[in-house]
Amino acid sequence: MSKTAKGFQIDQKVVYPSQGVGVIRAIEQKEFKKEKVPYYVIYLEVSDMTIMVPVGQAEGLGIRPIVPKDEALRALELIGEDYEPIPSDWKLRYQMNLDLLKKGSVSDIAAIVRSLYHRSKVKELPILERKLYDSALKLLEDEVSFSLRKPREEVETMIFTRLESR
Repeated sequence: MSKTAKGFQIDQKVVYPSQGVGVIRAIEQKEFKKEKVPYYVIYLEVSDMTIMVPVGQAEGLGIRPIVPKDEALRALELIGEDYEPIPSDWKLRYQMNLDLLKKGSVSDIAAIVRSLYHRSKVKELPILERKLYDSALKLLEDEVSFSLRKPREEVETMIFTRLESR
């Protein structure tokens, strides 16, 4: 089920940055300002929540298909690679990582996990940054497990094996 010129299809799995992996359950017309507007009805299993997103705004919100297997594997490789030192000012670091999370590519999310994991080994992360790390890790685990068709636990082990190899 690929992205078509019209967008996504019913039953297609998609990534909603900062929310997680979801499934398009329906495409419904709703009236908004006296106009019929098509909406994606997306079920997010991770939070047991259904959201409606106007079809015309989905791309702007960063909603995208699950990455192919090779891209998921590349993100896992990225976790084990060397990385640039990150700012010691946690507020600056937090904003940089938040911006990456909003962009939402699987490699951006992997970069957040890698840098914050290693930072947490040096010094405990502030609460906001810890939440960001936990969110990024969950997003990465979800998407990679769907992409590789592997259980989350197995993907989690793969991630931490690579993180700890540095």
